[in-house]
Amino acid sequence: MISRRLKAAYNYLKKNGLKKSVNKLYMRHLNKKQMKNISDNYEDYIKNNEPTFEELENQKLENFEYAPLISIVIPMYNTQEVFFNELIDSILNQTYSNWQLCLADGSKETLKYIEDRLKSLNDSRILYKHLESNDGISENTNEAIKMATGDYIAFCDHDDVLSSNALYEVVKLINKNRKIDFLYTDEDILLNNVRKNPHFKPDFSIDLLRSYNYICHFVVVDKKLIDEVGMLRKEYDGAQDYDFVLRATNKATCIAHIPKILYHWRAHVNSTAGASDSKTYVFEAGKRAIENNLKENNIDGKVTILENEPGRYRVDYAIKSNPKVSIIIPNKDAKADLKKCIDSIFKSTYTNYEIIIVENNSVKEETFKYYDLLQKEHKNVLVKKIEINEFNFSKINNFGEKYATGEYIILLNNDVKVITPDWIENMLGVCQRDDVGIVGAKLLYEDNTTQHVGVVVGIGGVAGHVNTNLKANDPGYFSRATVINNFSAVTAACLMVKKNIYEEVNGLTEEFKVAFNDIDFCLKVREKGYLVVLNPFAVLTHYESKTRGLEDTKEKIARFESEIDLFKLKWNEILEKGDPYYNINFRLDKNNFYINTNKIARR
Repeated sequence: MISRRLKAAYNYLKKNGLKKSVNKLYMRHLNKKQMKNISDNYEDYIKNNEPTFEELENQKLENFEYAPLISIVIPMYNTQEVFFNELIDSILNQTYSNWQLCLADGSKETLKYIEDRLKSLNDSRILYKHLESNDGISENTNEAIKMATGDYIAFCDHDDVLSSNALYEVVKLINKNRKIDFLYTDEDILLNNVRKNPHFKPDFSIDLLRSYNYICHFVVVDKKLIDEVGMLRKEYDGAQDYDFVLRATNKATCIAHIPKILYHWRAHVNSTAGASDSKTYVFEAGKRAIENNLKENNIDGKVTILENEPGRYRVDYAIKSNPKVSIIIPNKDAKADLKKCIDSIFKSTYTNYEIIIVENNSVKEETFKYYDLLQKEHKNVLVKKIEINEFNFSKINNFGEKYATGEYIILLNNDVKVITPDWIENMLGVCQRDDVGIVGAKLLYEDNTTQHVGVVVGIGGVAGHVNTNLKANDPGYFSRATVINNFSAVTAACLMVKKNIYEEVNGLTEEFKVAFNDIDFCLKVREKGYLVVLNPFAVLTHYESKTRGLEDTKEKIARFESEIDLFKLKWNEILEKGDPYYNINFRLDKNNFYINTNKIARR
C-alpha cells in the first residue's frame, strides 16, 4: 500500500511538475538542515536559561502590585488523553496562580478521561463546557472567550503546553507597563516530548507579520481590546489566529514581546506545526487575512503565497501616481564597474527616474569620456563633480542629493548590478507607505550567495549584516532572508528613502566618512518614527567596495576606529538594550541568528 506521504508527493508532482517539486524538496532540505543546526545547541540553551526549581518557587511567592485574572481559552475537539493531561498539568504548574481555564469542547460527547480528570481536580478555576455542536475552531474558541471573566485573555491550543513561568512572566511585564494590551512570547516545537526549533522572535514587526504569522504563540490580550476588535471569525478558519492577531495589533495601544520560550507547540501528524502541507486551506485563509489588514489600513496591495514556502506571503504594494526617483551614484574612475551598473539600471521596468553620478577625484580619461557619452545619449543622466580631497561617502551623497529632483532617492554604489528589472517598483511600493522611511534590497555576491539581507545593530560590537553567505533562495532563520520584513538598518549600497525624510534628518552624518554612515542614517530615520524595511524581491549583485580598497593603512585604521567610537557614543542606548528586530537570545559575535547557549543577562 502506498503511504500517505508518498501519495501526497505523487499528487504534488502531478499537479505542479518536476521543476517546482524539486525546488520544494530543496527548500525543505535547507530548512531541515538549518533547524537541525539550531536544535543541536538548543539543549544547552535550555539547561542554562530555563528557571531553576528555586527560581520557580520564588516566583510563587511574588506579590504583584497588580495581579490580573488571566483567562486561558482553549477550543477542544477529540483531544488525546496524553495531550490533555500534559496541557492541564502545565497550567496547574503555573507559578502565577490567578488564572482561569476555559475549555470549550466541540467533541461529539464528553470523553470519559476528560470528565474523570476534571472531576478529580475539582478546581473552581477550571470551567468546562461541552458544546451542542462542533462549529469549527473559531466559534469554539469564541465560546471559550464567552466563558471567561478575566482581565486578560490568553490563547492556547488543546494539544500544546505552557512553560511553568509563562503567566508569571506575562504579569511581571504588565506590572512594568500597564498600557500593554497585546503581548506575545517566543516558542518552540514539542516533538515526541523533545523540544526543537526554537523561534526567537523580533519585537513587533508589521512587515514580518504581513509575511507570515510570526507572532503565533503565546498570545495574551487585554479583554477590552477583544471587545473592541471582536472575537475570532469563522470565515478565516484555519488562519483565525492570524486574522485576529492582525486585527488586534492594528488597534492595540501597546504591543509587547517577551523574548523567552514560554510556549511549546506540539507537532504531530494532524497539527499545522507538524506538516505545513497538511492544511492547505490555512494558507488561503491567511492570504485573505492579510488582504483584510491592508484594506483596514487603506493600503492597496496584492498578496500572493510564496511558491516554495507554504505559509509565507508576499505583498506587492501598488504604486501611487508615477513619482520620479533620483538614483545617486558616487564614482571615482572604475568605468567598467560603473558601466555595468548603469547598463543594468537602463533595463529597469520603471522608467521615471534620473541618475546623478557624483564624480569624486577621477583621473582617467576614459572615465570622463564615458560621462560625456552618457549625458549626450541619455537626458536623465547628470554628472556633478564634488571638490573634496578625501573620500567621504556621506558628503558625496549629500552633495548629490541637492541636485535630485525626484520625490524618492536611491543611494546606490557603483559596484552593483541590478538583477530584478522591477527593483524600483518593489522598493517604491513599500517606500510610499506613510509609516515607512527607508527600503533596502537583497544584495548577492558574484557566486550567488547573500552579501546583505538586513543589518542588526550590536553585531560585532557595532553593527553587522545578517543572513549572509546563504544560497540566494535560502530562507534563512524563519524566512528572514526571503520575506519582506523590518530591520533597524539596511546598507546604502542600495537604499531608497523619501527625499523629504532625507532632508528632515539632514542627510548622512558627514562625521561618518566611510563606515557606519548608512547605519547611522537608518537609525536617525527610525528615531523620527519611520520604519526601515528590507524587500528581498529587489535583488542586485554587489561587488563589494572594489574602488575604495581595504582598511590597510594606519590612517584608515585610525579613522575606522574613531567612527566606531562615534557610533557607540551616539547610539549607546540601542547597543545597551539590543536591536528590537533581532532577539536577546542570539549571539552578537556571529551574524546568522546563532543561539547564545550561555546564561542570558536580562533586564
